[in-house]
Amino acid sequence: MRCRSAVPLLLLSWWLCWLPGARAAELTVWHGYRASERAALEKVVATFNAAQGDKGTRVKLLAIPSDAFTDKISATLPRGTGPDVFVFPQDRLGGWVEGGNLLEPLDFFLEPAVRGRYVPGTLEALTYRGTVYALPLDFKSITMLYNKKLLPTPPRSTGELLKACKTLGASPAGQGGVCLAYPYTDFYYHAALMQAFGGRVFDPGPKVRLDAPENVKSLEFLLKWTAQKGLLPAEPSTALVTSLFNEGKAAIVFSGPWFIGEIAPGVDYGLAPLPTVDEAGGKPMRPWLTVEGVAISSSSKHKDAAFAFLAYLTGPEGARVMALEGRQNPALAQVYEDPAVAKDPVLSAIREQARTAVAMPNLPEMTMVWGPATSAMNAVSHKLSPPKAALEEAQRTVQKEVKALRRGTVEAAPKP
Repeated sequence: MRCRSAVPLLLLSWWLCWLPGARAAELTVWHGYRASERAALEKVVATFNAAQGDKGTRVKLLAIPSDAFTDKISATLPRGTGPDVFVFPQDRLGGWVEGGNLLEPLDFFLEPAVRGRYVPGTLEALTYRGTVYALPLDFKSITMLYNKKLLPTPPRSTGELLKACKTLGASPAGQGGVCLAYPYTDFYYHAALMQAFGGRVFDPGPKVRLDAPENVKSLEFLLKWTAQKGLLPAEPSTALVTSLFNEGKAAIVFSGPWFIGEIAPGVDYGLAPLPTVDEAGGKPMRPWLTVEGVAISSSSKHKDAAFAFLAYLTGPEGARVMALEGRQNPALAQVYEDPAVAKDPVLSAIREQARTAVAMPNLPEMTMVWGPATSAMNAVSHKLSPPKAALEEAQRTVQKEVKALRRGTVEAAPKP
């Protein structure tokens, strides 16, 4: 049975649809959260359950290790087992949709007020071929972090960045230091620079376009940065980036909110949007916007109750707890008007960066891009291949894998 309330987002109105004496729904929710995020989610669920009374919906959480989460979802949902509801990142959406009837489409439930309440780009990240399959819970993006002692004012453009680095000279580093540190050989991080130049991974179709001219330009620009002494580390591992920043040997880092927990006590740091790129006509660096959504299994026997929980978790009550206690950036736009959220420098900075971020593609083909693209990045940075040749090689590799994927999908499809 599916009921629909005329008053959107009021949780109790959902239960007016249920017949008196109806058996309470029991929902199993899978997630991969730990530490403060897990504690915040548990608090939201406890509050939700308490509001339902003795005969209302009961939500039960199950934490799944992140390294096993995707495999467990892929193994259980096709057999009609597993959770009623689960939290996942958008890059898996297309593969799960194409893999079968695993996720419940949510368009039936979505009042216009619900559609319009999220940060722009977050609901779109959980939409595949025009259908919404999950509600956005939170988002992440890389941004700029800087050491206030070394650099009191963050640069707003690449020109200002280079000028600031020149002014710093041999400091911050002394021995083995640099001005800017980030894992620039990782395609995830490089995408911010690539997309400033108008680069992309796919053309409409979708058609893989790793070899796009704009992508080549972005790598040529990166080579100019790596050629400047003292600007970037030669081997930019994540561990090295953390070490350089904590030791005062890097003034600027490009990273995301996950980096905050790695910063040593006593380092006075600030956050600011990634700089605009003078060489790309003043366009801003545009990092990936990665979105976590909360979805309903198509085999759940309690879809209405599940959506009521989704609406609560991603609504004002849930978003505030997840922001202030879970240290997440909620996808709900109005939560940033809350004074306690607005004054949080990390949450505010990531929200500001999201304005120029690009939703990471949720196509099945995207999972095939990371390896070849990062191999191309390493080949270019180590002078083993020029940018154009490296990207053309990555393009051929991904095209081959995509062709095999599509052929397998067709062969696996049921015959009429």
